[in-house]
Amino acid sequence: MRILIVGAGATGGYFGGRLLQHGRDVSFLVRERRAAQLARDGLVIRSPAGDAMLPAPPTVLARELGARGPFDLVVLGCKAYGLAQAIDDFAPAVGPDTAILPLLNGMRHLDLLDARFGADKVLGGQCSIAATLDDDGAIRHLNRMHDLVFGERDGTASERMQAITRALAGAGFDAHPSDAALQAMWNKWVFLASLAGITCLMRAPVGDIMAAPGGRETTLALLEECRATAGRAGHAPSDAALERARAMLTDPASTLTASMLRDLQQGHPIEADHVVGDMLARSGREPGDGSMLAVAYAHLKAYEAGRARAAARH
Repeated sequence: MRILIVGAGATGGYFGGRLLQHGRDVSFLVRERRAAQLARDGLVIRSPAGDAMLPAPPTVLARELGARGPFDLVVLGCKAYGLAQAIDDFAPAVGPDTAILPLLNGMRHLDLLDARFGADKVLGGQCSIAATLDDDGAIRHLNRMHDLVFGERDGTASERMQAITRALAGAGFDAHPSDAALQAMWNKWVFLASLAGITCLMRAPVGDIMAAPGGRETTLALLEECRATAGRAGHAPSDAALERARAMLTDPASTLTASMLRDLQQGHPIEADHVVGDMLARSGREPGDGSMLAVAYAHLKAYEAGRARAAARH
């Protein structure tokens, strides 16, 4: 199976690197600067689950992709705010039998991918991993969690699902074929929108928020709004999934923060519209209505406005 990984950052680089490490036919669609870095330094993974150094991993630039022919599987490891450009870049790799596996946060990307390629080509998928890209371009895996859930959106065990399952199995991470991939995506989004909203709003990890007066109640109010939104869409988390989210979001000893907070603190672009804004839009609430989702979204958009103003000055 020919696999194209779109992006070689923390997410795409980790899962694609593990696949390459275990002998899969993988190429990385990257920009020129990242291609040069990978050619010079290799793809480096530093992980509690085992380090890897992959010299000169196969890379391809967007302008070269048309000559490579269609791939069997395209895995999207880009950030949501880069999806529109990524779609244009990887489109030449999509043929009649290509499957697209997005690992982006939220649900909004499904609409964009369906509109461009057709819903029959787009799988459901989500990953759980804490990883970041170091200044030297190495991927630093922050804990032992490296789960990838994938499946047909209608829950069927299709022939391509069986082929993809064989390709992803035994590749150094936990690959879980699922007949409920959409529900898994909603479960993650409910948790992530709550975590990103509260840790960015408070500029603090979970444990510090729990130590603040009203911190627990505020966090749980945000979680409840996200849970209700999922229910409105017909994908309410199970009691077990909701209890796991509550436990992680209210652990007084936790140092957990959302990656969005780390991006925000470093002055990077953030997925405000895709993670929190789209949850607000699907909730039936309006910006400025005083809900926790509305407050969190306003906070993130204020950051984006300041970042844009600073960029304009330079």
